Amino acid sequence: MPAELRISRSDPRRRVSGPSATELPLVTARGCASRGWPVHPLAPGRKTPAANCSDCRGASHTHADCPCLPAGRWCHGFHAATLDQRRIEDWWGAHPDLGVGVACGPAGLVVIDIDAKPAQPPGRDRILPGIPIGDHVDLRGLATGFHTLAVLAALRGRRSPADDDTTLRVRTPSGGLHVWYRAVNGRRWRCSVGSGQGRALAWQVDVRAWGGYIVAPGTRTGHGTYLPLGDVREPAVLPGWLAQELMRTGHLPAPPVPGPRPVPPRGRQAVRAAGGGRDRAARTLAAVLAPVEACGQVAEGAGFSEALNRAAYTLGGLVASGQLLREEAERALEEAAAAARPGQERRFGPIIRSGLAAGLKRPLNTTWGGGP
Repeated sequence: MPAELRISRSDPRRRVSGPSATELPLVTARGCASRGWPVHPLAPGRKTPAANCSDCRGASHTHADCPCLPAGRWCHGFHAATLDQRRIEDWWGAHPDLGVGVACGPAGLVVIDIDAKPAQPPGRDRILPGIPIGDHVDLRGLATGFHTLAVLAALRGRRSPADDDTTLRVRTPSGGLHVWYRAVNGRRWRCSVGSGQGRALAWQVDVRAWGGYIVAPGTRTGHGTYLPLGDVREPAVLPGWLAQELMRTGHLPAPPVPGPRPVPPRGRQAVRAAGGGRDRAARTLAAVLAPVEACGQVAEGAGFSEALNRAAYTLGGLVASGQLLREEAERALEEAAAAARPGQERRFGPIIRSGLAAGLKRPLNTTWGGGP
């Protein structure tokens, strides 16, 4: 973090000498890049990306067609993000009024963006997407993202990320909060699409990850400065329960469908019968997992164990015939089960293993898919 934001422990009233206001953006950009967080310029005094060429300002082309990026100029927001210290020196050294944005996906970051602007809550089905809230629940006083995130955490028996003092938290000029976490296991979490019924984690709580950016701590805008809270300056690993909530709300892409690969003669016949098509494979995989995912619509019951066992059995047959890798089948089953029954890994793990083991003894030889 910028030296300006580090407070002397011997005298909390005294700030350690650091860069001037003019030097701070460059120091911030350098510091972020040195930690492996690609950076890009924000418009002076604003939290939005800085455009460059006139065509970009008019949105007449995409980043793939823009001449700025190949020429080493910033443009198109996080698409221009870089770790190149020389380029950073060129950009912020010549334009010290630019702010600093961090491309979350390439940085391996998942940032929970909590809005603090009081507003009238939407319908009950939009407060916690996918979690019904009965009419008997008193919602008086619920007005910000801090409230909805606290409700979600309480339902899961966890502490709200807003109160997580083990990770980097940044107060925004509007009174909101950015809670920074690190993604692990190569997962490419996706950004939310606003606070509607799309991929929002909760009403007034969005997620910044792949496909988005976050304002770097220390960045000044016309409304104030993004300031870290407490002493922690490192993002902690994304908590498991929160990862499950992100999966439940669609922040993780569907597992990839395996491409063509050498298979045993028995398997080749099956692939030929299916036409070897990725689209058909994707549809089949989705159909096999659909009953498991449907169990997520109710809190308990719905034949979850039976649905998961049958899906595991079917995918085991596809693995046996060479049409699917075992690790891909296990990952797809685990993610579908976690989305339907968050926090119950100990329960569904044995079901998956048992179903796969049984399916491996019964290869599916005639088509990509089908029941046992």
